[in-house]
Amino acid sequence: MILAEKVMALRKKNGWSQEELAEKLNISRQSVSKWESGASIPDIDKIIAMSGLFGVSTDYLLKDDVEKELPSETEDVYERRKERAVSLEEANGFMGLVKKLAGRIAFGAGLCVLSPIPMIVMSGLAEYGGDAGVPGASAMSEDMAGGLGMVILLVLVAIGVAILILSDMRTEKYRYLEKETLALQYGVEGIVRKRKEEFAARYRFCVVAGVTLCIIGVVPLMVAAAFSAGDLVYIYCAGVLLFMVAVAVVLFVWSGSIQGSFDKLLQEGDYTAEEKALHKKTSFFPTVYWCLVTALFLGLGLYLDNWRYTAFIWPVAALLFVAIQYIVKEVAKSRLEKRD
Repeated sequence: MILAEKVMALRKKNGWSQEELAEKLNISRQSVSKWESGASIPDIDKIIAMSGLFGVSTDYLLKDDVEKELPSETEDVYERRKERAVSLEEANGFMGLVKKLAGRIAFGAGLCVLSPIPMIVMSGLAEYGGDAGVPGASAMSEDMAGGLGMVILLVLVAIGVAILILSDMRTEKYRYLEKETLALQYGVEGIVRKRKEEFAARYRFCVVAGVTLCIIGVVPLMVAAAFSAGDLVYIYCAGVLLFMVAVAVVLFVWSGSIQGSFDKLLQEGDYTAEEKALHKKTSFFPTVYWCLVTALFLGLGLYLDNWRYTAFIWPVAALLFVAIQYIVKEVAKSRLEKRD
């Protein structure tokens, strides 16, 4: 139990409202509300005053149930100095900013996945729409459809990438959370862990829903194959697949961004001390990978003069990225272990 929970429990045990406790401590009700929500921590004089009011020790109020082992006297002083202290204000500022930007980041990533759909559908209509009897399909040539589709693709990708870059720039001042070993000040860990627990149900839902959408997205293609559907139907099914994958990406990125903010502060998951050391060894990979993918896309597009098919490089590259990044991390991890 953290301080916020203890204050609330002791207040209720004594049958006091927030207003009554505030009056006894000569503070505002809003201050008590902030203490109990974990938005702020009382000053030491107020903790001493509450200790007397509630009839408990200050140690009981100040110490969380689960405490970290204190460093021994023989611990290397230099190692302790390497830790970066994080205050409650910094932690709240970071979590609030990530929560605010998570939707934008997810939208930008979703736009990048959606970007090939207009080109695929427009080119398909131009090529097969006339034979399928689609009204107005013959009014657009294949070259025109491919050109307009490419313009839309590039515009959507540009907007998505701009959103991602701007969002990343907003979080630049908190970059140390991903790189340095952290020492959370009193009360911060309990508050962050509580918020992580409150978000856990939504995070699980987003992951399960995203995986389900990716699986269901293949169903229209399988049904079309089972009934020997026409080429235009396959193109529509491919568009549906990309749309559902884009929605899944939005869910993954939104929930993952918020979950990641908790893990960064608690140094859990992908942000343990070991993972941070591994990140330093593999941070080059995303930049190199996407530069190569872009070069491949432009090279094949110019060589084949068929941007409609080369557009598929982007969703394929996105899927391969996860697998290749895993391999790169495993190789780097094995090298670090051998060095140690």
